[in-house]
Amino acid sequence: MIDLGISKMALIGAVALIVIGPEKLPRVARTVGTLLGKAQRYVADVKQEVNRSMELDELKKMKDTVEGAARDVENSIQTSASDFEKSWAETTGSAELPGMESFPEYKHPKKNWRLKAGATPQWYKVRAGVRTKALSGAARVARYRPAKFN
Repeated sequence: MIDLGISKMALIGAVALIVIGPEKLPRVARTVGTLLGKAQRYVADVKQEVNRSMELDELKKMKDTVEGAARDVENSIQTSASDFEKSWAETTGSAELPGMESFPEYKHPKKNWRLKAGATPQWYKVRAGVRTKALSGAARVARYRPAKFN
């Protein structure tokens, strides 16, 4: 890297003062400062992106190793379970394990179990005069029409 000490910075400043002039030097210094700041931010962003991609690669490798271990465990469990079933069938003479009788599929006891049941009892609603069914406009007119128009 370039080693910039105080003496070199003073020399660069003196040359810039002579070449650019005292009127334009502050504006040029601000511009150079903003450009250097943008360059530093860009370099930092690139470094972060490289670090993220490296971490992503490491995570992918770790995921592959964990999935491979899970597959190995699953295969070993399946083979041991099949060996156990074979040995059980040989010793007992039946293919079914105890407690593994075939049962019908579970069915929820309520017919419409997804519908929410109200907490207020129906008898209370009838006694208090709460409407439980919505009437259309025509049905409401027909129900509450005075007797002389029927």
